[in-house]
Amino acid sequence: MTQLTDHETERATRIISAVEEAFASKVVGQQTLLRSLLVTLVARGHVLMESVPGLAKTLSASVLSSAVKASFSRVQCTPDLLPSDIIGTQVYDPRTSTFSTQLGPVHAHFVLLDEINRSSAKTQSAMLEAMQERQTTIGGETHRLPDPFLVLATQNPIDEEGTYVLPQAQMDRFLLKEVLDHPSPLEEARMLRRLADGGLRDTRVQPVASLEDVVFLQSVADRVHVDEAVLRYIVEIVNVTRNPHSYLAADVARSIELGASPRGAIAFLQAARALAVLAGRDHVLPEDVVALRHQVLRHRLILTFEAVATRVRADDVVDAVFAAVPTP
Repeated sequence: MTQLTDHETERATRIISAVEEAFASKVVGQQTLLRSLLVTLVARGHVLMESVPGLAKTLSASVLSSAVKASFSRVQCTPDLLPSDIIGTQVYDPRTSTFSTQLGPVHAHFVLLDEINRSSAKTQSAMLEAMQERQTTIGGETHRLPDPFLVLATQNPIDEEGTYVLPQAQMDRFLLKEVLDHPSPLEEARMLRRLADGGLRDTRVQPVASLEDVVFLQSVADRVHVDEAVLRYIVEIVNVTRNPHSYLAADVARSIELGASPRGAIAFLQAARALAVLAGRDHVLPEDVVALRHQVLRHRLILTFEAVATRVRADDVVDAVFAAVPTP
């Protein structure tokens, strides 16, 4: 693996700084969300965002896509949404007695699936091939998706009426799950001031980077150095989630029904490398793994019925897992 040069690291830092500045010009606060979006983009992953409505999830996705000059499509998920509404279908032309392929909205660089857990399981499963294989199959013909390709899905809290639990096979394909909270009073006051001054009437942002820059950032992340000690640290963390009774207190261990799959370990590696790029480093620190622990694991740990009934927080279980493994 070719070592990163200072020039490459500096260029990556300039691109990241420009995108962050463009994001801040339209979105007030949400710095944690911005970090997760950038990490997901650089790591070639997908992100699941959970919150009540009105916390700028759609705006954030739109602004980020505009900042890197990427194509953007939005799908409002509803119970009657069909798989063909997302991936596309074949349309019959009676004039020529032939079929033509009409590609769906998933064929864009940035795809926002709004309220994904309001769609049926059949429609949710239609995204699995796109998210994992980065292709769709329509009428027996395979169509490659654009590169880069990023799915940003939003999810309402699961206890809201009219929502469905996402299948674990699909949850596991999201690199990160970000849970958003309401803005602080100071941030909300800034938002109102910007709105009163007319600063939020136009949510468009001028491109500050290109798709080639995004591909460059992804290639940089692929060459970020990861020490053997950090790799062992990731493996040990994932192993604790699979064997909780051997490492955790009995009450915490009883909360875990199923631990993380190998995708969890891969997600830690990819996300930590991307976070190092955001920090302007050419190597991963153990702190990079710790910093994204909740986003990587909160949707990969399956809690027992008893834990869910007593409102045990997945983030608290994740903290207990990390406390059981010494940091290298």
